[in-house]
Amino acid sequence: MRGNKPFAALSIITALSVLAGSAPALAQDNGRNSGRERGGWVKPCSLDGVNPAYHPEIFGSPTVARSYGFALGPDRAWHVLPGCRR
Repeated sequence: MRGNKPFAALSIITALSVLAGSAPALAQDNGRNSGRERGGWVKPCSLDGVNPAYHPEIFGSPTVARSYGFALGPDRAWHVLPGCRR
C-alpha cells in the first residue's frame, strides 16, 4: 500500500496540471487566436467596444448603420445620432 501513495499523488498532480493548462484553451477567445473573424454584437445607439471593421454588414451600408442609430461624421468616424433611443 505504501508504494501506491506516491503514484496516486503524482497522478492527481498530473491531472490537475493538465486541466489547469487547458483552461485557457477552453475559455472563449472570441476568435482572437483562431484566424476567424471575431464575433460579438452591436447594440443600437451604442458604439461602446465596437470595431466597425468586424461588422461590415452594419457599417458597410449607411442605411443599415442609420437603422442602428449611427452615422459617419465628416471626420470619417462613426457617431451615434443625436436623440437615438434603444
